[in-house]
Amino acid sequence: MSSSFGSIFRISTWGESHGVGVGVVIDGCPARLPLTAAQIQAELDKRRPGQSDIVTPRNEADTVEILSGVVDGLTTGTPIALSVRNKDHRSSAYDEMQHTYRPSHADFCYDAKYGIRAWAGGGRASARETIGRVAAGAVAKAILQALCPQLEVVAWVQQVHTIICPVAPHAVQADTVNGNIVRTADAESAELMAHAIREARSNGNSLGGVVACTVRNCPVGLGDPVFDKLEATLAHAMMSIPATKGFEVGSGFSAPLFTGSQHNDEFYMEGQRVRTRTNNSGGIQGGISNGEDINMRIAFKPTATLMLEQNTVNDAHQEVTLRGKGRHDACVLPRAVPVVEAMACIVLADHLLKQRTTRIDFNA
Repeated sequence: MSSSFGSIFRISTWGESHGVGVGVVIDGCPARLPLTAAQIQAELDKRRPGQSDIVTPRNEADTVEILSGVVDGLTTGTPIALSVRNKDHRSSAYDEMQHTYRPSHADFCYDAKYGIRAWAGGGRASARETIGRVAAGAVAKAILQALCPQLEVVAWVQQVHTIICPVAPHAVQADTVNGNIVRTADAESAELMAHAIREARSNGNSLGGVVACTVRNCPVGLGDPVFDKLEATLAHAMMSIPATKGFEVGSGFSAPLFTGSQHNDEFYMEGQRVRTRTNNSGGIQGGISNGEDINMRIAFKPTATLMLEQNTVNDAHQEVTLRGKGRHDACVLPRAVPVVEAMACIVLADHLLKQRTTRIDFNA
C-alpha cells in the first residue's frame, strides 16, 4: 500500500484512526528553513474535531510532536517526522462493523483487496489520516513563504448541499473564512449552511458540497507540459482526500458551454508583466502556471456514516441491516478546508523546488 505523495518534496503519512497515533514523514525539505511546532499546530487546529457543534464531538487536541529533522527552530535537511497521538478513540463503537460492511465506506473493497482491514474507525480510510497531510502542508507553507512570500493559498466552503456562497474567488478573505464555524466566505452563507448541517445531523443524515480554493500571486512556470501538469498533480492531490468526488480548475465543466473565441484568455501587457484579460484557464496553460490566480473547486460527497438503518451485507455475504454508530461529521466540508489548503501547498512547494532544478540562466 503506497502512502506517499510528491517528487522532491515528498510526504509519507502513517497511522490508523483508532491506533496509537498518526503522522507524517517529510523528505526533501531544504535545510535552515525556520520551523516550529507552533506553526504546524496552528494549521492542525483548523481541522481538529470537537471545535464546534457542526463537526464530530471526538475530543482530540491533535498536539503535534516534532520527532526529527528540526534543531533549534531550523530544519536540518534530513527527514522530518511529525507525530500526533490519538487520545479519544472508542473502538467499541465499531464492534458491529468488524464483520459488517458500511454502505459507501471502504470496508468491502479493503477486505477484497487485502484480506484484512483495520475495522475500528476505518483505519487508513478514515479522514483522521489527513492529520499528516495538514502537518506536512504547514511545512510546505513555510517553504512557500520563504521562497515566494507574496503567494497566498485560500480555501473556503463554497457550497453545502444546495446552499451556495456567492462571493467571487478574488474577493474571498482568509480572515472571514477562519472567522466562522463553517469556513465559508460570508456571514449570511455561514448561518444558512450551519443551520442545514445541524438539521441533517438531527435527522441522522448528512450533506456534501464544494470546497473552492484560490492561489494568488503564483510564480509563472510551475508545472510540466506532459504527465506532471500542474493541474494534473493538483487533481491527484485533491482527489486523494477522503470523500472527494470531483475536481475542476478554471472554467472546468462549464468549458463546453463556451465557443473558442469566448473561452480563450487574450494576453496583454501590464507594465513589464504578461497578463490575461480573462481567466478561464484558471491560472494554468499547457500544464504550467501563467501567473494568474489558480482557481479550483473540489466536490465532496455526503458523509457515508448515517444514524439511519441501511441495507448492507457482512463478510459472510449475508444481507443484513446496519445503523451508524460513533462520532462523525454530518458534513465534512468545514474540516476539509485546511486539508485542501495543505494539499495545494504541498503540490506548489514540490513544483517550486523542482523548478529550481530545471533551468540555469548562464547569462546571469
